[in-house]
Amino acid sequence: MNKPKAQPHLPSSSTNTAPLAASATIDVNPVVLHLTKVLGNTYSLGVTTHGAHWNVTGAGFFRLHAAFDAQYHELLEAADEIAERIRALGAKAPVSMRQLLENSSLGDPPASGDTDLVRALRDDHRMVSQLCHEALKVADEAKDAVSVDLLTGRARAHDKTAWMLTASLGE
Repeated sequence: MNKPKAQPHLPSSSTNTAPLAASATIDVNPVVLHLTKVLGNTYSLGVTTHGAHWNVTGAGFFRLHAAFDAQYHELLEAADEIAERIRALGAKAPVSMRQLLENSSLGDPPASGDTDLVRALRDDHRMVSQLCHEALKVADEAKDAVSVDLLTGRARAHDKTAWMLTASLGE
């Protein structure tokens, strides 16, 4: 599920409301940069999980359809919370799908095969958890306890979902 890495959309600082170019030299809050990356990946994973909810088939349909429903709702609520934290830090959150995707490193899910789809979603949750841990370190260094708390909860949620998806595969 790898795609070519796009240049990140850097959120604007509180003193400049225009989006920053990836090559901009303006000092941007590193916590905001990491939160924006977590946001892009969280939103992307929410959309992918929603698509899995729509397209799942097979013997595990009812179980996976319900699980994906709960997961995509949780992910989209989490994206809202992350975006609101970015705003609370005085920056602008991404405002378009393009900007969200530019901040996501997730690729497209497999076109078919429920087992492959579950594995891909599990791997994506693991990757987003890792991004949360990286962002958490930056927030901790910045003594931003609120972002640390938010990112700890997000890492916990991704770890739990990855575990549940692994268990559903019997692995």
